[in-house]
Amino acid sequence: MVFESFFDTIQGSSLLSAGVAVSAVFGALWVTRITLSFVKMLIDVYLRKGVSLEQYGAGKGSWAIVTGCTDGIGREFALQLAKKKFNVVLISRTLSKLNSLSSEIESQYSVETKVFPLDFTNKSPEDFASLKTLLESLKVSVLVNNVGTNHEFPTPFAIETDEIVQKIIEVNVNGMLKMTKMVLPEMVSRQNGLIINLGSFSGLVPTPYLATYSASKAFLCTFSQALGAEVASKGVVVENINTYFVTTAMSKIRRPSFFIPSAKPFVASVLSRIGVTGGASTPFTSTPYPSHAIANWFVDNTFSMGFWVMKNLAMQIDIRKRALKKKEREAQKAKEAQQSQ
Repeated sequence: MVFESFFDTIQGSSLLSAGVAVSAVFGALWVTRITLSFVKMLIDVYLRKGVSLEQYGAGKGSWAIVTGCTDGIGREFALQLAKKKFNVVLISRTLSKLNSLSSEIESQYSVETKVFPLDFTNKSPEDFASLKTLLESLKVSVLVNNVGTNHEFPTPFAIETDEIVQKIIEVNVNGMLKMTKMVLPEMVSRQNGLIINLGSFSGLVPTPYLATYSASKAFLCTFSQALGAEVASKGVVVENINTYFVTTAMSKIRRPSFFIPSAKPFVASVLSRIGVTGGASTPFTSTPYPSHAIANWFVDNTFSMGFWVMKNLAMQIDIRKRALKKKEREAQKAKEAQQSQ
């Protein structure tokens, strides 16, 4: 009995030691993979250069289309693509702003522009037919699907208005699909083209209280992956740009910071790193701006998705509380002003 117990102890110790050794090996491999992934991300965003835009006809008479181009990120895409000697089709809602931007681009960069006023929330088949006629005579090599809309502020889906839900779907999903379908066949025929879709971290991590917007950006991410795989062998590149906050009218953030750049450096990072994944791990997706890449890598490689969803929930609840208090203050001021008249 004594000897049997002794040998059982040895055998048990051997199994335990083997288990510890295997765990240590797998642990080391995991740490190595994570470390190499982080180093690759840093190399991507600080050292690697993307595909030259000359491949898509920069300076050779090619045209780029930018939707939602009169403010923020869209405006910067229009200016920077023009600076790189693309002719630019400017599509946005307000004709006066389009004409102003057109004059600025043509005088500053000596390229051609065409303007097309289009309200993506209230478009008609005739609008797209007219736009298609305009584009038929142009060699369109770049499409920037930038136009987008969001909820006024974080709101539970159950009490969000049907109007806002419909607008988000019409602009962020249907508008993007129609623009892509309009230019893609010709790109495939020429075996050359670049489609840039402005995505969001809300498409990476589901965002409670912005459910419809978050879902629209998740759709954009999935669509970009599927379409990117379809056309990769046909010379057309599709990139979903996974975007954290940028100082724009939509984000309502005015001061840039390390994690929240202004539109100019953000767009410059996108155009200089075409084909570079940056912090993204999703196919046909890029997170080229350095701080956004770090944040994207952190979400992908730490904690669970459930953790990040609940963090998003807490953040949106806080934002909603502050937005409602602001509306109350504004309503009170308006009431007092009316009473004083």
